[in-house]
Amino acid sequence: MAAETEIAEEEAQVQPDQPVEETVEEATEEAVEEEPKEEPRSVLPGDLIGTSEEFIPRNGAYLEGGNIYAAASGIVNINKKERSISVTPITNTPPHLQVGDIVVGQVTDVKDSVALVEIAGIKGKGEREIVHVEQAAIHVSNVKDAYVKELYYEFAPFDIVKAKVLDLRNMRLSTVNKELGVMKAYCGNCRAVLKIDNSKLKCPKCERTETRKLSSDYGTGII
Repeated sequence: MAAETEIAEEEAQVQPDQPVEETVEEATEEAVEEEPKEEPRSVLPGDLIGTSEEFIPRNGAYLEGGNIYAAASGIVNINKKERSISVTPITNTPPHLQVGDIVVGQVTDVKDSVALVEIAGIKGKGEREIVHVEQAAIHVSNVKDAYVKELYYEFAPFDIVKAKVLDLRNMRLSTVNKELGVMKAYCGNCRAVLKIDNSKLKCPKCERTETRKLSSDYGTGII
């Protein structure tokens, strides 16, 4: 009986060590591997950044017709835990408007003689949301050098425009320059982004054609 016990102890001693620790370490390393990070996404006001089925809009974003759009220029942030999406301004210090500044904004309304614009950023000053700024206006006389018959042919609500500040007291803007004007426009029928087709804009979905006072930078995203 003693001999059998000794043999069993010897067999136990010569058993190869099981790589338990290594297996645990490998599993741990695999578990903590980080997901590849997405490249930061820069957006302008009015850019489509998601849908209500995917996210809840937070700061710097707004919901319209089931789609979520950027309300300011900046970087898109996605919180996967709470399924929310927001836009963070590129800079922390709010810029100050000055006469002569080139601004980017979104058309909120078009009347007979004036287009109302909500300014969102200033060229060269971070292209970020500006706080405590009243709506600006583009008068029919400050649209372009040529005669403007109907302002509705030059601008439409939700258009993203680039303009020059003429007056701070009355917040007047001008698009009288080839670089100034509409940078991004949406179809009045289906809300798709309009594409340039010769000198007009054409909807790639419903093929509706529209006109605008276009910036030479239309569709490029260049401010």
